[in-house]
Amino acid sequence: MRAERMIATLLLLQARGRVTAAELATELEVSVATARRDLEALSAAGVPVYPQAGRNGGWSLVGGARTDLSGLTGPESQALFTLIGPGAGASPEARQAVRKLLRALPSPFRADAVAAAEAVRLDAGAWGEQRRSRPEVVDVVQQAVIDRRQVRLDYSSRTGHVSNVVLSPLGLVAKDDLWYLLATRDGAPDVRTYRMDRVASVEVTTEEAERPEDFDLAREWQRVVAYVEGRRARVRATVLVRRRHLWVLRDHFGTYLDVVGDASPVAGEERIEVTVAAHTARSLAEQLAGWGAMIEVVGPEDVRQELARIGAELAAAYGRRSSNFG
Repeated sequence: MRAERMIATLLLLQARGRVTAAELATELEVSVATARRDLEALSAAGVPVYPQAGRNGGWSLVGGARTDLSGLTGPESQALFTLIGPGAGASPEARQAVRKLLRALPSPFRADAVAAAEAVRLDAGAWGEQRRSRPEVVDVVQQAVIDRRQVRLDYSSRTGHVSNVVLSPLGLVAKDDLWYLLATRDGAPDVRTYRMDRVASVEVTTEEAERPEDFDLAREWQRVVAYVEGRRARVRATVLVRRRHLWVLRDHFGTYLDVVGDASPVAGEERIEVTVAAHTARSLAEQLAGWGAMIEVVGPEDVRQELARIGAELAAAYGRRSSNFG
């Protein structure tokens, strides 16, 4: 989606010479803050887009009101296609837009621009994970967001309960190969989040979607992330780990791991003290159990008890079986 907006932004600048963030937001059906961030991203990537202050100000392409995209230099065109390349294959329309943009470049720069677009590929799947496919309903809902139309979903909750809901869609976010819809329901001001892989069917209605004037997708998503991260870090344990193993533990827990103090060795040993977190004591114990004697869980006691319970379960399941083969 962002790649398509970048191309559309440049084409608008080419056609008009100068646009304000508010005008761009109206044209592209995004918030003013999103339009401004896109313009700033283009400028930061090296594209000759610059702001002009004052009553008749706005954003312009360097070179005058009618400068077209063929005015890009070689490095500028490479920077642009590196920026849009990873997402440009998201749809046939986006690919066609890239082809049109390529034709607007001077011929000496086209090969480098193509190479830049193909230099980066995003693979959101972790090692060992099966890559999730993009749900077909995402395209339907995306268009509803642009058209500002309400949608009717058959939605399955986390517990499996299926309900039919009518929503005013506000925006879509892709995170770790999962798509989320941010929307309001029944005219209420609070924004809710819906996983698109739980949507069985979608129908776009003729009713206009309600959209808060101050809604900002990036800001609202950060609020959602902060809330979820808080819930996933309710239980925290103190752990002693050898310094050489710290990077592995950090790789597993990510932002849920904190080093205590200045990371100096504990009691003269090459062990350092860290804290790790999860949503329950059982979940935390399950993640730590595989480390065996390589770590020492200092506390809290409920995590230590869960580790002891897991150890007893494993001993009961495999200890007797091993002795039978002895």
